[in-house]
Amino acid sequence: MDLKQLKAFIAVAKLQSFSAATQATGLSQPTLSRLLKQLERDLEVVLIDRYHRPLQLTTAGLFFYDKISALLIELDAVTHMTQRLSAPSKGLNIGFVPSVLYGLLPEVIATFKQQNADIEVTLKDISSYQQIEALKSGEIDVGFGRFAHQDPWIQQILLRHERYLVALPKAHALAEVKEQRLLDLANSHLILYHQTHLPGLINTDSTADDTSMSTRDKSAKQSAKSATNSVTDSVTEPLLYLFAQHGITPLRTSKVSDLQVALGLVAAGEGITLVPASLQVMRTKQISYQRLIHENVTSPIYLHTLKDFTHPKVSDLLTAIYEIYEQRGITYRRQQFV
Repeated sequence: MDLKQLKAFIAVAKLQSFSAATQATGLSQPTLSRLLKQLERDLEVVLIDRYHRPLQLTTAGLFFYDKISALLIELDAVTHMTQRLSAPSKGLNIGFVPSVLYGLLPEVIATFKQQNADIEVTLKDISSYQQIEALKSGEIDVGFGRFAHQDPWIQQILLRHERYLVALPKAHALAEVKEQRLLDLANSHLILYHQTHLPGLINTDSTADDTSMSTRDKSAKQSAKSATNSVTDSVTEPLLYLFAQHGITPLRTSKVSDLQVALGLVAAGEGITLVPASLQVMRTKQISYQRLIHENVTSPIYLHTLKDFTHPKVSDLLTAIYEIYEQRGITYRRQQFV
């Protein structure tokens, strides 16, 4: 069993066609067939059911495809990292999600450039989850994202939590209410805009001291909490998850392609949405941004890079970030990548 055989199998399994796989791999069909037969002979199992169109994998083939695909992805990542170690990038490629661009990122980059005039900085608009593969491939060296990741190749630092604000049309009945509650917003049309969902959910609901409660009250409270947690655990859309944490389900929702479209619809009076506080500078003539009373309704900002290969200038980028935080009086916990 060798790498050529594995790549041939992955191409056929993914495309479900020998002819399509020949175009994707650049191999002739006889060569492709020979490699697959050799692989099956080495494994002593049939991987592909050749009597169906499109081609189908056997049970053993499905298992093998799932496991080998993951291994080949890791192999590609190792290959790219090895090449970068021998020829490190002369510039710093930074990935970011659009929402951080409206916050402190421009100031951070300006400060970093002042202190590192000898290095070229490239900024790339790329989603949190796409940044993980971009780090592995070498497309970016470091990324600013909004989601935590559990990837053995990646290390993350939580920079800070940014409060959510509610964005309402100026004509909305709650537009002038300075302290908003999620419960009061449940009857409004909620516009969702996240293209990626939460990968794993951890309930961080704090519980009050129950020592003075009766056994009956404790039982009722625990039952209510369990019911809320059960609902919360099934919700992965980020904004709906914030509501679910408080036992609330909005009555009407719709989904759009991105945050800019969501704010455009809010400005047009089509509904409301929740946005990180840094976005409150957008469309202020049509939109009223109001604070939520819930302190735990926040959007985290993470900085992530590779575990085994950290660009030498990432530490300087962190220094610039913390310098801006201190200037702005933002609470943070100083950290460093290992």
